[in-house]
Amino acid sequence: MPIGSDPLSELAIPDGTTVEEHDLVTDGDVIIGGQSTVEFGVRGRSVIADERVRFGGHIEAEGDCRLDMWCDVEDNVLVGEDAYIGERVHIGGELRVAGDLDIGDDVDIENGFEANGWIVIRNPMPTIVFLFVYLSQLLRIGEDEAAQSLVDEMLGDDADDHDPILVPRGASVSDDAWRVSTPATIGDDCRLHGNIRAESMEVGRDNVVFGSLRAREDVLVGKGTEIKGDVTTRNGDVRVGPGTKVWGDISAKTVELHENATVDGKIRAREGMRMHTDEVLDRPDESAAAMAEMAEELESDSDTPTETDVGAPEDGDDDDSGDDPPDETETAADASDREDTAEASD
Repeated sequence: MPIGSDPLSELAIPDGTTVEEHDLVTDGDVIIGGQSTVEFGVRGRSVIADERVRFGGHIEAEGDCRLDMWCDVEDNVLVGEDAYIGERVHIGGELRVAGDLDIGDDVDIENGFEANGWIVIRNPMPTIVFLFVYLSQLLRIGEDEAAQSLVDEMLGDDADDHDPILVPRGASVSDDAWRVSTPATIGDDCRLHGNIRAESMEVGRDNVVFGSLRAREDVLVGKGTEIKGDVTTRNGDVRVGPGTKVWGDISAKTVELHENATVDGKIRAREGMRMHTDEVLDRPDESAAAMAEMAEELESDSDTPTETDVGAPEDGDDDDSGDDPPDETETAADASDREDTAEASD
């Protein structure tokens, strides 16, 4: 995560995120802004929630779990490393922590808690507040490298491998709709349920969205994505990439449709429509790059000479140079046999 920008200024769904049986599943971290509602259960590496976040399911964190004050979790909270629970948090199930537990006052855990490490009961500073205070002090004294190291440590050792899910403040996420007042960016190879509502929207490649897209500004839909609903923008443009299929209508100021895209419904473009043959996304296509790299490796392997290619004898072959080559001329015995056969036929 780059230092110097607000990490919760947009809804960001990284590559490979899926919704599985009412669970939001990702290989990276989940960071949720304050006063948001997430009706899904959450499964990820580390889960960080600002104050007054409500979860409609359970939380499973392979790493740390940090819940600020007044958070509400309807079901269990299972943590693979350490847990930081702010004051007046409510957990409707049980809390299990493999590492240390730092817990505040007036925390309500209906089915009890268990921790394998140290248990400290106090009022820990809200996680988001602590992070921004600490980071601001490091940046103020010019310790940019230390600030970046802190962020990398908070997001895990493999933070560069998996981008986190970022949910902005005041968002609502459910099977019915994902509602944010900020821009939204969806990565590649995602499978999401619910209508998506945002300020503007960029949907990556090879996704399946079981719902509609609606934004105030521009909407971009990348290659091979399926939108099982309408695509609508109030004041912006809609650009649709190659191989995309929209199962509903498209409505926008202008519509740019790839010649290989498919729209089952109607297209309403107030200021016109045009066909194109370009990619609509500027970010690199990692799947295409991986396929090209694999093709290059296969090609290089096929160009490598083998023993057979350099003239080594194959199994069953005799490389004795003294062997006589096959004689294509007719021998005297063969000619005599043919003459005898001809006389007998006469």
